[in-house]
Amino acid sequence: MATAIEIPAQPPQTIPESATTLPPSQPTPYALARESLDRDGFVVLPASLFPSFDLDSLRAAAARLTTTARAGKWPYIRTLPKQFPPWTSDVSQGIWGVQHLMHPSNPDHLTFAKSYFDAELLKYVAALIGCNEDEMVMELYNMLVRPDHAWSLRWHRDDIAADATDDEELERLGKPGYHAQWNLALYDDASLIVVPGSHKRARTATERGADPYEAHIPDQMVVELKAGEVVFYNNNILHRGVYDETKERMTLHGSIGTTLGSAERARNVLQHGVGGWVKDYNFADFDPDMEKRARGMRERLVELGKKSGEVEYFSKDE
Repeated sequence: MATAIEIPAQPPQTIPESATTLPPSQPTPYALARESLDRDGFVVLPASLFPSFDLDSLRAAAARLTTTARAGKWPYIRTLPKQFPPWTSDVSQGIWGVQHLMHPSNPDHLTFAKSYFDAELLKYVAALIGCNEDEMVMELYNMLVRPDHAWSLRWHRDDIAADATDDEELERLGKPGYHAQWNLALYDDASLIVVPGSHKRARTATERGADPYEAHIPDQMVVELKAGEVVFYNNNILHRGVYDETKERMTLHGSIGTTLGSAERARNVLQHGVGGWVKDYNFADFDPDMEKRARGMRERLVELGKKSGEVEYFSKDE
């Protein structure tokens, strides 16, 4: 069970008049989050860090869009039993995700945008990536929902093929990710299972030889989120999802990148089809500060798409 990181209180420092040096500075919450992410490959942040998140509004908007998607009236979905894009819009076997929450045709796109472009969330993103706000790139905002029957994802890394050799894994893991990826739970969620520290090493012989859907591998951990909590995680940590059809699940699944990224990152983003509508995104209802942030991030994504050209899928047939 993963628990949220503790953000220590910072009592006021009293410096004697005779002191000639300042006391050591306390680490900021952003630095603590970066330390945990670097060490473990994930970090859980408590809901109290994001007071501007309106869970009631987000839940209502999520419920409306999920109902529309299950009825076959929202084409941007993750359909069962397919794990990776591209997905069709056929809901006959059920869905496990809803794509493009901020698509301008979604009547609730602004509700989702307020959480995606939230000023405090972006401060954590900047710290975790190691970039400035004017280098951030708008990427993806999707939602993971209760499947129509019990279902799970195989063990995987998001940007490393299952048949990669040790050397190939280490080569990719040695490169910066240049993005931040997170889950914001609107209801309690224990679907994500990770192997802490696996973002820094190749798979062990046991991991490599395990069944793709192995229920228990050494050192695995269930990331248990309470409603309103956010988990940031390295998308190349060894992880899987196990979904319970009996429990409500509406977990917002986002990512933000940086202009420091490469064509490899472009594929991870653009394979989801966001390039098809982002040029037409409307900021008319945004407050001025959020509009400025969002417009810059959108323009940098458009530019990324121009440079990357055609992109391939991570695992087209799975």
